[in-house]
Amino acid sequence: MLSDPPVDALAARVDRPEEYDETGLPPTRSSEASGQLRAYLFRGPAGNLEGLWKEPEGPRAGSAVFAHPHPLHGATLHNKVVFRAARCLARAGYGVLRFNFRGVGLSEGRFDSGRGETDDFRAALDEAERRAGAPIIAGGFSFGAAAGLRAISADARVAAFIGVGVPLASESPESLPLPKVPALFVVGSEDVYGPPRILSQWAGDSARIVEVRGANHFLDGRLDELEKALTSFLSDVRKRPGP
Repeated sequence: MLSDPPVDALAARVDRPEEYDETGLPPTRSSEASGQLRAYLFRGPAGNLEGLWKEPEGPRAGSAVFAHPHPLHGATLHNKVVFRAARCLARAGYGVLRFNFRGVGLSEGRFDSGRGETDDFRAALDEAERRAGAPIIAGGFSFGAAAGLRAISADARVAAFIGVGVPLASESPESLPLPKVPALFVVGSEDVYGPPRILSQWAGDSARIVEVRGANHFLDGRLDELEKALTSFLSDVRKRPGP
């Protein structure tokens, strides 16, 4: 792990609109904010990666990594879906690492069409384990879900996977390995980037699929339903007997 990012670099973000949820209120300014939240840099394969770590709430269950959508479309670790997922994971007892892929925010390197970003995800898994141990819950939204699916293959530390809006309309389903651990996929019924029909054909009976009726790819206005799905899934994961 490297040192915290320069104070002036972080301060430059304080007044910009955030993407955390429909209210636009960053968690550090919210009356509901709980748990320790820390911004810092850690080592990635192409240089430093910017991370935001949230300590678990209640008894520690392990660690988690949740990745953001497509870097070239302006997505960052502050994405509202990513924030909501991280909040659910922390409340379930997992220390959670959100991070910026290479070339985003303070993360070094350049966009690598998913190849290098998969390696970034693996580095984030290593960092999460270092901070809070295994088991690890892995997941991501859209592009981040695809990177996560590729990164967790054959990783025995990963106990479960959460994919929101898996972009199966733009990613070849054959290029995305199905997780070999308990998995949850959340999709909006009107998602044009990962239509429910394609998701069901790809995942089959291998995972739990929750379709949010009337929701688009970004689950605009339906994030509470996302949290309910994640909370239920994580409760079931916690109940499963260990290896």
